[in-house]
Amino acid sequence: MEQPPGFVSQEESGLVCKLCRSLYRLKQSIRTWFGKFSQVVQNFGMTSKTDHSAFYVNVYLVVYMDDIVITGNDNIKIFQLKQYLFSHLQTKDLGHLKYFLSIERKYAFDFLQETSMSNCMPVDSPMDPNMKLMVQHGEPYFDPKRYRRLVGKLIYLIITRPDISFVVGVVSSFMQAPCIDHWAVVLRILRYIKKTPGQGLLYEEKGDTHISGYCDADWVGSPIDRRSTTSFCISIGGNVVSWKSKNAEAEYRAMTSATCELIWVKQLIQELKFTDVQSMKLYCDNQAALHTASNPVFHEKTKHIEIDCHFVWEKLLAKEISIEFVNLSNQLADIFTKSLRGPQI
Repeated sequence: MEQPPGFVSQEESGLVCKLCRSLYRLKQSIRTWFGKFSQVVQNFGMTSKTDHSAFYVNVYLVVYMDDIVITGNDNIKIFQLKQYLFSHLQTKDLGHLKYFLSIERKYAFDFLQETSMSNCMPVDSPMDPNMKLMVQHGEPYFDPKRYRRLVGKLIYLIITRPDISFVVGVVSSFMQAPCIDHWAVVLRILRYIKKTPGQGLLYEEKGDTHISGYCDADWVGSPIDRRSTTSFCISIGGNVVSWKSKNAEAEYRAMTSATCELIWVKQLIQELKFTDVQSMKLYCDNQAALHTASNPVFHEKTKHIEIDCHFVWEKLLAKEISIEFVNLSNQLADIFTKSLRGPQI
């Protein structure tokens, strides 16, 4: 770091200070903290290969920022791990979990109460499907800080609410200079949350551990930069465990991203010794993308995705994945690429 103004040594004005310890709010502090934490838990005997946020040795430890969850069937090992963390890190035992998978309901009610939207009129969709927001859409909103604060809370809520993932991604792209129309969409999201406060992820034991994925793309759907939105979601035994949407160029990009995520989930499941992973299925509603994956004959129109084609084709040949066509009405990933009406959500 540079020498602070007023404390610069006259004889060493061209030198800088060496940062020996991480300081709060520095971008390096999180990395330094996690490096220290990883070293401590690995010295205890825990390992982590596939997912950097999960460690395990008879018990499982999951870390998010500075929050830690420990679970498992070996109570003695859990007690030893907690004592080890107490002696090496300034940790605090908060007791048993009170909210985990059902946190979205309490968070939604607290969110509505904080914004005085508890008595608002509910709606059946978070955004009008026919509405296309632009950068300068109406008059500037008078309180940009409030806009950013509420959108930030919504971003946290989508961890367990994939049904609002797409529309929250839309409103979050205008946080620099929000307009009144952007704010109106944020309020509509709150009205939708009022109707579905308990909407979230449901994990059921169905006697099936098969891994499958759905991928989709909305061709040049963004009115701002005319880029496509690709998405995928991965499920284990019919339970969604991973999803993502991003701006990309083609439907085949979505298939490639979904294949990468399938391989990662497979490696994580094998590392956790959860079950034997069979061939995974990837569903797509685009016949051209399926044909390209099955018959990688490259020409002028597809040379820009040649690397992606090779990757998916290799996984098909190795029989790690299989691809199938799915009708649009059964396309689960469609919710991440566009705003849908109530019955489709």
